[in-house]
Amino acid sequence: MRSRLALLFLCLYLAFALFACTSKSSSNNSADSTATEAQPADNNGGKGESADAKGRREHAAHKEAKREPIIVPAGTPITINLSSAIGSKLSKTGDTFSGSVAQDVTAGNAVAIPKGAGINGTVTDAKALGKLKGGAVLEVRLDSVNIHGSDVPVQAAAKSFTEKGKGKRTAVLAGGGAALGGIIGALAGGGKGAAIGAAAGAGAGTGGAAFTGNKEIVLPAESDLTFELSQPLEIKR
Repeated sequence: MRSRLALLFLCLYLAFALFACTSKSSSNNSADSTATEAQPADNNGGKGESADAKGRREHAAHKEAKREPIIVPAGTPITINLSSAIGSKLSKTGDTFSGSVAQDVTAGNAVAIPKGAGINGTVTDAKALGKLKGGAVLEVRLDSVNIHGSDVPVQAAAKSFTEKGKGKRTAVLAGGGAALGGIIGALAGGGKGAAIGAAAGAGAGTGGAAFTGNKEIVLPAESDLTFELSQPLEIKR
């Protein structure tokens, strides 16, 4: 009798234990299912998104946008400031010059070339003013802009400067001097005196031409020059 009762209690205990384990497993499965179903809602347009997840997503988007280069369109002006003087007489064809960007160059809402960025250029033509004819010529080209430590090649229209010579005026003064010399020579008795007078007059005329105000082209240090891009410029970030 006792053995039957003991067996009965043992069976009841085992049944109770089995029921408890089954209930616990069902509860865990239900909780996992609920969590799994809730997760898509976190990724659905950011609803329920945690601050950390949102921060990581925005950082990734910003980093991706930062990789895209800035394109400065053709026709954009770039104003530079010379670091040293250049000129039709000071410089020779092929000389290089340097300077810095005088003001920010923007593309859209971004600064593509910051103020102060270094530049390099070349004197493509330099001719001094002629003594009796021919004007002064100076032509310069912007070659590159230094951005983030690297020289970026630039395609921009060259800048040309010209100063007309005083050749015609010089000839008139020289001719006038010769005529005046001839008059002096005639008064001296003609012949040899006329030749001497003419030579003296011509010399006076040419000497006068040296003071007629002929000017060379000079661009002093810290002068501003504006170049216009002829081709789009790609700036990597």
